[in-house]
Amino acid sequence: MTRTPIQLVWLKRDLRLDDHLPLSNACRAGTTVALYVFEPQLWRMPEFDRSHFDFIVQSLRELASKLKAIGGRLAVRIGELPDVFIEIAREYDITELHSHEETGNGFTYDRDRRVAKWARSAGVRWTEYPQNGVIRPLKSRNGWAELWQKRMRSPTVTAPTRMMIPTSFDWGRLPQAEEIGLEPTRKTQLQMGGESKAVELLESFLEMRGVNYRKGMSGPVTSREECSRLSPYLAWGCISMKTVYQRLLARQQEVRIAPKGTFDSRWSGSLQSFASRLAWHCHFMQKLEDEPELEFRNISRAYDGLRENEFSKERFEAWKAGNTGYPMVDACMRALTETSWINFRMRAMIMSFASNHLWLHWRPTAVHLAKHFLDFEPGIHFSQCQMQSGTTGINTIRIYSPAKQVIDHDPSGSFIRQFVPELANVPSVYLAEPHSMPMDVQAQVGCILGRDYPPPIVDHRKAYKVAQEKIFAIRQTDSAVRESKRVFEKHGSRKKRDPLPQPKKVNAFRQLSFWDEEEMT
Repeated sequence: MTRTPIQLVWLKRDLRLDDHLPLSNACRAGTTVALYVFEPQLWRMPEFDRSHFDFIVQSLRELASKLKAIGGRLAVRIGELPDVFIEIAREYDITELHSHEETGNGFTYDRDRRVAKWARSAGVRWTEYPQNGVIRPLKSRNGWAELWQKRMRSPTVTAPTRMMIPTSFDWGRLPQAEEIGLEPTRKTQLQMGGESKAVELLESFLEMRGVNYRKGMSGPVTSREECSRLSPYLAWGCISMKTVYQRLLARQQEVRIAPKGTFDSRWSGSLQSFASRLAWHCHFMQKLEDEPELEFRNISRAYDGLRENEFSKERFEAWKAGNTGYPMVDACMRALTETSWINFRMRAMIMSFASNHLWLHWRPTAVHLAKHFLDFEPGIHFSQCQMQSGTTGINTIRIYSPAKQVIDHDPSGSFIRQFVPELANVPSVYLAEPHSMPMDVQAQVGCILGRDYPPPIVDHRKAYKVAQEKIFAIRQTDSAVRESKRVFEKHGSRKKRDPLPQPKKVNAFRQLSFWDEEEMT
């Protein structure tokens, strides 16, 4: 029996029609099947949540509609890989397997290796295409910025206008969450998936919302409107990084050449800050691409054993529930649990608090946050969690003052009062540190510490001092200095082809209430 030849497009984190080279090439080559596979083993991992599933399904529904408009269809399967491909290959001749490269978690890394082994044994050519600024393989970090710029400025791929599909194919259907073992979510205010939503957000940010981005991104309230909010759409590929970057360049040029006074003066700085963060996005993904093990172990091995044997389940549970006695930390944790999003500065604070104030190992806390970040991007996530925990060996140690974060970024207390309602009537003067309220004030406002809201789980100053001493003791050792040189050679940011810094023992430790943009980019 002659099998019908098909071009098989394996959709992963690329749920869009525009700037999709695998799909475009497949459609030009012949009869095409675009396939998304729900992998039960992946969805059973603790990093994934029902909110991720809902976002993906919403995105796939829109993609299916767009494929239908050009004569195509979306194929869906539930199963493991490469088993699903093997089943399809029994009935169809898979002439070529097309997909984007993926810098995912350990499961997807191992799965891709299994798929590659199957493709070789089955005689199927598997072509993987880059879709962001991650370079595979990367021999050296030197010149990475130039490579990123070159890729981002190359032409985007026009969406296909025609798609031929096989006359008889089991197209499957989008599953219900329960079919892959996911329970209902109680989250609210979730962003909706889909390519059109991504484009709409990009335009509204570049034309209106982003004018105060440079300043507004820091506050947990202002950031909800003044940040781009594109991160989930980039994480799941509803829009490509290249599309975002090139639209940004066009907007920058528009602002640059306009007569003076045409645009608000804040636009120039805000657009430049956004451009830096797009490069930063891929810079951190490159770390995981180059060293997949950093998802599970310290980037600098000098810090092995630092926290592993002192994990407090009680502190971990209080942190997860937003019951630490530090209002800004608690508000952020509860907001995240409810909405699956908080701004970057607050993410840094809650991770630093868990690692340094509570002395929790970064791996369990990182997995918990991944589950609740709708924009969970493994390459960024695990590198950042280690950065905030002081285990990279090359970054300044950051310990945030939770009380100062309230004063700096929620002075009115609107964010805290929304997500920690037991503090709703606490006077603003006490909101950063409710435990400082006199008993008569506690009784008057109906918030008794220890009954209605917990006292601080740790003392900030003491916790800061202990963390500083423990980390600094390692950072000054010869082995740590040697490790820092190795880590920088492999992962360090190089804006220019600068020589590597000479290893030295320094007290790179600060108590911060701000984010160091220079290091971030």
